Parts: sequence; structure tokens; C-alpha cells
Amino acid sequence: MPNQKDSQKVVLTEEMFHRVGVDEHSSENVVRPNISYWQDAWRRLKQNKVAIVSMSFLIFVALMCIFAPHIYPHAFDEQIIEHTNQGPTASHIFGLDDLGRDIFARVWVGGRVSLAIGVIGAAISLAVGVLYGGISGYFGGAIDNVMMRIVEILVGIPYMIVVILMSIILGKGMGSLLVALCFTSWTGLARLVRGQVINLMESEYILAAKALGTPTYKIIFRHLLPNTLSIIIVETTFSIPSFIFAESFLSFIGMGIQPPNTSWGAMAALGQQQMSNYPHELLFPALAISLTMLAFNLLGDGLRDAFDPKLRQ
Repeated sequence: MPNQKDSQKVVLTEEMFHRVGVDEHSSENVVRPNISYWQDAWRRLKQNKVAIVSMSFLIFVALMCIFAPHIYPHAFDEQIIEHTNQGPTASHIFGLDDLGRDIFARVWVGGRVSLAIGVIGAAISLAVGVLYGGISGYFGGAIDNVMMRIVEILVGIPYMIVVILMSIILGKGMGSLLVALCFTSWTGLARLVRGQVINLMESEYILAAKALGTPTYKIIFRHLLPNTLSIIIVETTFSIPSFIFAESFLSFIGMGIQPPNTSWGAMAALGQQQMSNYPHELLFPALAISLTMLAFNLLGDGLRDAFDPKLRQ
């Protein structure tokens, strides 16, 4: 026989329900503000405290390189012979080197050269790499094959050989160093841009734009370039410390900036000779190189996370 409880029907009455109603004003409120991709990226970057601290430090270093040599009472090439190799004091914050020159003033003057090489070199690599990779990925086919084979040949050339050749042809200095470093540095960015453009060319909106007869320059500047801009910015941020390290290394071995000019690498090379007895002459330029490179890398990590569309909320 069926269970008596199962056979009973539940009767629903009006008293069992509560009328909620509709609030027409609250229904029109926007729950989440409509922000653009760049606004969302900036919002996420601000949440990354490490990236913000790194960016603040880089701004501080740039401002010190610009204004400190004009404010500081000692010139970077002033020699105080009677106090050579003096350690840090109140009047000479970072001490003096083996020629009696103030290390604090020389750090910021040398930072101008090192940062200039990093920023200018990254800008040149950015322009060449984006243009070359964009053309290769957009046209494809035989043009892409030929252009990529050229890139592979350039990647196989050791940059030290290029540096030596440029030093012989143009002489040692900032100009020849930039030419040598930029000769092959753009190849990595060109490959990234090419790969991104090839993926975008298969997108429906690109195919639709081509079918509608949209000019090539509009497709490039309205669709391809904005969608690859995040990759370009992140890669450029990572390339700046690479240039700074390359300049420091070449100046350290005597192939970079020559006296009377100075850079962080040139200062480290001179400080290395006095490291045993006067470690402060190597410590401060080495710290400048290390902290600046670390800040750029941490900022690049933050930008990569901020521009990642998968992390957008």
C-alpha cells in the first residue's frame, strides 16, 4: 500500500509568500562601472605594490640624474688630490675615488649615460622590431620566409664582434656602443610582434575589415597595433635593463664609455681595481646598476600582469 505521507498533497496558499516588489530606481543602477582596457590595466597595476614602488624608484633615479649634478656642490670631474680614496663623509656622501673625485656626483652623471643608452636603445629596438615584425606577419608567405631568415642570421652573430667592429669603424664611445647594441637587439621583439600579428590576422574582425575593403593602414593602426601594444610595452620595459647591463659590461672591460665621460659600468671598472682597500668605490655604482635593473624587471612583471586579459575582472 502507498505511504500515507506520500499521498498527501501540499497546498500552497497566498499567505505562504511575501511580495518583494520592484525598485525601478535601483534596477537601473550600474553594478560595475564600464571602464576601458587601459583603465583596467592601470587599476590592476596600482594594486601591485611592488610594481608601484619600482616605478617610483625609477622616477626618483631619473630625477636625481637630471637635477642632482646641478644642485650638488661638487662637480663630477672636480679632483681633491689631498683626500683621494676618502670614505663617505658628510660633505662627500659616497666618498671619493682614487683621483679625488666625488662618487655621489659621478653616480648621477654616469646614470645619465647608462639610462640614456637603455632608453634610446630600447626605443630604437622598439621602432625597428615593431615595423619589421609587423610587415613580416601581415604579408606572410614568401616575404615572411625571407624576413625571418634574415632575423635568424642576425641572431647568430655574437654582439661582441659587432661591438669590436663598430669600435674600429666609429671609435669607442656612446654612438658606436648604441649602434652595436641595437644591431641585433630588435630581433626578439620582431619575432613577438610577428607571431601576434599572424594570430590576429586570422581573427574574424580582421577578415571582415578586409572583406569590406578597409585600407591596409587602417587595419594596421586601428586593429593590429592596439592589440599588440601591451606585448610591445612589456617587452620594451624588459629590454631597458638589458641595455643597461650590456653597457655596464662593455664599459667594465674597456669597450664602452671612455674618460673623461663616465657611466655606471666605467665607475665599476675603476672601483674594481680598488675593491680590496676601498670597497665604497665599487659598492655605490654596483648598487646603482643592480637596483635599477631590479626595478625595471619588477615593473615589467607588474605590467605583464596588468595587461594580461585573462586576469581582467
